[in-house]
Parts: sequence; C-alpha cells; structure tokens
Amino acid sequence: MPAKLVLVLLALLGMGSRPGVTPALKKLVADKKTSSVTYTMHHPLHTWDGVSHDVNGALLYDETASTIQSIAIAIKIASFDSGDANRDSHALEVLDGIRYPNVTFVGQHVQSGPDGTLTATGKLTFHGVTRPQTLAFTRKDENNRLIVNGAFDISMTDFGVEQPSLLGMKADDTIKLKFTALFTR
Repeated sequence: MPAKLVLVLLALLGMGSRPGVTPALKKLVADKKTSSVTYTMHHPLHTWDGVSHDVNGALLYDETASTIQSIAIAIKIASFDSGDANRDSHALEVLDGIRYPNVTFVGQHVQSGPDGTLTATGKLTFHGVTRPQTLAFTRKDENNRLIVNGAFDISMTDFGVEQPSLLGMKADDTIKLKFTALFTR
C-alpha cells in the first residue's frame, strides 16, 4: 500500500498522537492478496460483476478486548475489473473516475450484535458525495488472522450518479457490494 494512502487511512481512523490510545490498540492493514470488493449491477438485458483486489484498508484493533474499534477502507474506481474493458472504461466515464478516483468508508463506531454480526457506523464517500452509512459484517478469527465479510447496497442517485443505459434502458439504481478483507494480527 502506498505510504501516502496509509497515512490518509490512519488519519481517517483518528490514529497517530491520539490521546487515550493505549498500547493494547494496534493498527492492522488489509492484505491485498486476499482482500476484495465486488460490485454487482443489473440491466434489463444482463447482470454483471466487477472485482477489485486493490483494497487499501486499516483497522484499529484492541488486543486486550479482542474488538475492532474503527475501520477505514479506500478503493480506486479504476481498479474494478468486470471482464469487459469497454464496460470498465464506460464505468470510469459515468463515475467520473478521474475527478473522483476513490470510494472510501470510514467507520468510527463498531459494535457487536447479539447474533455475532458487527456494525460499523460511519461515512461512505462515493462520486464526491459523503453520506452516513452503517455496514453490517461478520468477523472470523483464523490462525492469527482476522477476516471480515459483508455486503451492502448503495443507490447511484443518492450519490449523484446517473444510471448508465444501453439500448434506451437504464441499469438498476442499486449497486450491490460485497467485501472480504483479511488482516494479520
């Protein structure tokens, strides 16, 4: 992960010389080899997925309590691959990927639910628009690794994105996202 992006993610998490940060809190960085974000879109004529393995993520982990305190994720729009270069190029154009190159989520409040599901309340920035977002995800501990998995939907129109169209028919407004991020403790 580029050093500059790590610094931005750490700043978003509020780490650094933060008062009250105890030695039990540890920064964990997502492993790009095994982390991914996938989007699914639907058009009346077909459905497709795009995958990014360029997941830049960090979380603040409390080793004593074995809890996630906060999380920050950044993904480059240009890193998604749908298997169709023309579609990916058009997506960059529709999403204005030069002007708004990243999608980010910063969750400062992570809570455990009674069923073991975690929720992170924070802000999602997409296409230059920042909105409150709560993500639900699961956590799995495996061989000194922490794996988080989740899914959520976003509305393109909520973020000022015009729905792409083909043959006069627009794609659905909803983009379905699912993510897996692996962190080594």
